[in-house]
Amino acid sequence: MFGKKKTKSEQPITPEELSKLNDKQTANPAIRKYHVNTDAAQIVGLKKRRKILAIILGAVTAVLLILFIISMLVTKWGDLVIEIDRPAIAKGFALSDAEDFSNKTVTLSAKQALDVTNITYNWLPTDLDTSKDGEHNGENYVAYTFYLRNEGEEEIDYITTLDITGVAKSADEAVRVMVYKNGEPSIYAKGRYDDREQPETDATRFVDDKVVMSAKSTGFAVGDVDKYTVVIWIEGNDAECVDDIRDGYVRMRMLFKLDDPDATQSPFGDYYNNGELVEDTKNYNEGQGIGTDVTQPTTN
Repeated sequence: MFGKKKTKSEQPITPEELSKLNDKQTANPAIRKYHVNTDAAQIVGLKKRRKILAIILGAVTAVLLILFIISMLVTKWGDLVIEIDRPAIAKGFALSDAEDFSNKTVTLSAKQALDVTNITYNWLPTDLDTSKDGEHNGENYVAYTFYLRNEGEEEIDYITTLDITGVAKSADEAVRVMVYKNGEPSIYAKGRYDDREQPETDATRFVDDKVVMSAKSTGFAVGDVDKYTVVIWIEGNDAECVDDIRDGYVRMRMLFKLDDPDATQSPFGDYYNNGELVEDTKNYNEGQGIGTDVTQPTTN
């Protein structure tokens, strides 16, 4: 028997017929408008997503760059900063923590002493200025020895300042700073708590709350070398050496600059005008630090 003959509607659609059908549908204005709108929306959405992605990548890059810069600063400058002012650099001043100037530079740094407790002056070694160059921190004190040389072409007068650049929990109330210059030590402390104009019995009073000391050196001839040692500790015999300053810190920075009446500027952002330090809090460079773990005052 022969099967029923298929009608035209039941015949499989050919590729040519399918193509004609699609062309006819997309030729419809409503359909064409829908496709155009859909494509435009997709393009706008894609552009928005790309813009957002670019912003996110830019923000991440900026954060990573900031973290990198901070890391570089911490690595390069450490917690003890000793620097030469820009005009003094131009005149030929150089620093080194080696007597032979084998590692000549214009900036020196060292790590801070951590988890220290209070001690007294009599507990310090007697050879702090002669035992070792560079960083030689001991138990509960900071010690750093370095050299300044005039490599210029003329005799120079210069000023040395030691600035306090950071304090936590009033640790500066009990701190002592001893500065050796060419073997001669001087000890500095903040003015008495009950009378800032009165020095502690064992030290010269800080210049003010921000400046530990400021000294002028004259006749620094070509080829001359001045040797410095900075020692910092928490003095247990100070009346302000109490538990309230536990876990505090004091940060300092030593600067060498020309004895010049004109304004000078540190390369790291601090401004000096006629010998006076003008604070720029945005650029104020944190320097030397001594982290404290202070107990009750001790006695000899």
